[in-house]
Amino acid sequence: MSESQIYIRFPQEADTAELAALYKRNREFFEEFSPSPGDDYYTEENQLQRIIQSKTDRDEDRRYEFVICEQENDQVIGTVGLTFVTRGPQQSCMIGYSLDQAYNGKGYMTEAVKQLVRYAFEELGFHRIYGEATLRNPGSIRVLEKAGFQKEGIARSKLKVNGVWTDLQVLAIINPADEV
Repeated sequence: MSESQIYIRFPQEADTAELAALYKRNREFFEEFSPSPGDDYYTEENQLQRIIQSKTDRDEDRRYEFVICEQENDQVIGTVGLTFVTRGPQQSCMIGYSLDQAYNGKGYMTEAVKQLVRYAFEELGFHRIYGEATLRNPGSIRVLEKAGFQKEGIARSKLKVNGVWTDLQVLAIINPADEV
């Protein structure tokens, strides 16, 4: 594969306005597949607080948030992160992501997921990462599959999106270093 057109990094306070604009611009698109986080989410104040909180969450091994940037101009075009961190005998977490709709279909999200999975396995020592996507979002399911995740099943009526209980496709990837 040629040099990646994107990279991921931890968010910085300087990203506040860019992140707020990204979420505002894509609100309708994102809320088509995910529950609405509420109006406050889209403000610069909220995004700044989330960035500040993300450092504490990392330090306390609770959550790992990243921004996705274009290699060419360092513009923030999306986010990718690990949540529901479980240590001990499980060593697992959940992956989540969002990408500016204007950048869909270019392979950027698949590459960002691959970069994050590598970091999660090699740097953070996770054994298993899982992701969930509504069945109405086949593009998201394809991203995970292209990044090496395998379908595990359907979580029935798991998430309320736009007032409707929605089934989710569950996919997971296991750290190859842990496979027997």
